[in-house]
Amino acid sequence: MDALFIGQTYIDITFLIDRIPTGDEKAVARDYAVSFGGNAVSAAFCCAKLGIVPDLMASLADDWLARMFLDMAAKYGISVHGRKVKESSLSFVMPHQGMRAIIRCRDDHYLHPVPPLDISGCRALHLDGHQADAAILYAKQCRQAGILTSLDGGGLRSNTQELLEFIDVAICSQRMCEQLGMNPAALCQFLRAKGVKIAGVTLGDHGMVWSDEHGNVRHMPSLAVPKDEVIDTNGAGDIFHGAYVYSYLSAPEKPWEQHFRFARAASAHSVRYLGIEHSLPTRGEVFAAEQEFKEAA
Repeated sequence: MDALFIGQTYIDITFLIDRIPTGDEKAVARDYAVSFGGNAVSAAFCCAKLGIVPDLMASLADDWLARMFLDMAAKYGISVHGRKVKESSLSFVMPHQGMRAIIRCRDDHYLHPVPPLDISGCRALHLDGHQADAAILYAKQCRQAGILTSLDGGGLRSNTQELLEFIDVAICSQRMCEQLGMNPAALCQFLRAKGVKIAGVTLGDHGMVWSDEHGNVRHMPSLAVPKDEVIDTNGAGDIFHGAYVYSYLSAPEKPWEQHFRFARAASAHSVRYLGIEHSLPTRGEVFAAEQEFKEAA
């Protein structure tokens, strides 16, 4: 395998509507999309779409939604190492004015232990904190083997503090700043103290605060996508993660600023489409977004 991504599988149902009906009301959405979902799962599909197909360890039930997900993975050539759960997980996503409201229906009670995988030849591991036991097991193995480890730090989970000791690249959300009572620069310094080599906090349309290879805290502006072109921001962060992992695998000798600039353009492309699968860029579309959009002021 070139890379291993570990996370929680969702089927996302994304719809455009101005108001959720209540009581006995009914409403018809203006548009909708059905896609795979989940943080590391979406990142894995992004990496595959860009041209490097990873393996994916993810929750998997024995139901029709899971079979639909496996069909989606097969389309991209992704090998799924399923971890048994009773029911598939669903997300109902309502984008609106650059934000998104989400209802999750999640089964993360794993019925089987962590599957043993041969990571020979693996060059990167990407985690989102789900499957805490699998995450820590493979983070330790990859750190020992000198394989890059990456974390989508969307928020504190049961073993985040322990896990950080085995992470090379941690790109976190504002939510983690709030949970720890830190500003983005302080969180970057905290992550560096934990042993993280490249740390960052994504700030939506305000870009990213990050700490580079030398420990310098820097700001990378977002790309300015016109507001009237923004349709669905859900999954933009996951695409950012998948794109920088792809960029690293393609050219590990490049500085991380270049990997993040590539990922920034991938994320900018994504927000103009409804649903995560429709949002995934090709390499050509990433380069086009880099040319089309200027940095936000």
